[in-house]
Amino acid sequence: MSLNNFVPEVWGSEILRNLHRSTIFSQLCNRDYEGEIRQKGDTVRITAIGPVTVFDYVKDTDMAAAQGLSDNQSSLVIEKQKGFNFQIDDIDAIQGNPKAMAEATYEAGYALAMAQDQYIAGLYTDTAAGNFYGTDGSPKTIAVATDIYPMLVNAKVLLDQNDVPMDGRWAVVPPWFEGYMLQDARFTTSFMVGVAKDALLNGQIYRAAGFNIMNSNNVSFNGSASTGQYRIMCGHPMAITLAEQVNKVEGYRPPQRFADALKGLNLYGAKVVRPQALAVVTVTRS
Repeated sequence: MSLNNFVPEVWGSEILRNLHRSTIFSQLCNRDYEGEIRQKGDTVRITAIGPVTVFDYVKDTDMAAAQGLSDNQSSLVIEKQKGFNFQIDDIDAIQGNPKAMAEATYEAGYALAMAQDQYIAGLYTDTAAGNFYGTDGSPKTIAVATDIYPMLVNAKVLLDQNDVPMDGRWAVVPPWFEGYMLQDARFTTSFMVGVAKDALLNGQIYRAAGFNIMNSNNVSFNGSASTGQYRIMCGHPMAITLAEQVNKVEGYRPPQRFADALKGLNLYGAKVVRPQALAVVTVTRS
C-alpha cells in the first residue's frame, strides 16, 4: 500500500465490516441509541417510557383525562477503547505481497471483534434476578445429550413469563454444548430443517425451543475451560443495546522505518436495557 492511495474512510469501513462479520454477541444487540461517538466517556441518554393503561371504551361517554406517562432515564457510557497499530515493511511489499494490508486489516477487525464480544458476554450479570437457571455455586450438570433440550426449555419459560416477544430470540452456546446437541436426534433432524439455508446470523447452528442458537468460544465461564461453569445467555434483541464506532483510522510512515503503518481506535459501550428479556443458564460438564 502506498500512503498516496490511503483513504481513512475506506480502511475504517473495511475494518468495521470485518469486525461485524466476526462477532456473535454484538450482532444480537440492538443499536437503538447509537449516535455520534467522539471519545471514551461519551454518554448516551436512554429514556424508557412506562406502561400505558388500556381501558374499556363506552360509546357516547366521555373518557377519563389523558394518562400522564412516566419515564425512566439511564445512561449508556462509552467505556471501552481498543486500538491497533501495525506496519508493513517496504521490502515485504516489494517482494510480492500486495494483499498484506487487506489481510492485516482483517486481523485487526477480528481482534477488535473478539474483545467486544467478550465484553458483551460479561453482561450476563445484569440479567433480571429471577431469570437465572442454575448458578456458579449450583450449576446444572450436563451428563448426557438428552440433558440439553430441557435446559433450553427452562430458559424459554423464563422469557415467556416476562412476556418477551417470541420473534428473534437467541441463545449462544459454547462448542462443547453443541457437541452434545449433535448426539441428540431431536437437534439433528426436525430442529435443523431449513436452518442452514435460511440462517442470517453468523454462527447460527440450530433453531430449537424458540431460540436461534449460535456457537461461540466467548461464552462467559468461571474456572477451568473443561470443568468450569458456563453462563449461557438466552435473550431477545431488545435486551442489550450497543453503541460503537471505529473512531479513527490513520496511515503514516514511521520515521525510523521504511514501512507503511496503520493505526486505529474503536470506541464502544453496551448496556442491558431490558433485564427481563435475558435469561442465563449456568451449566457444567460432568
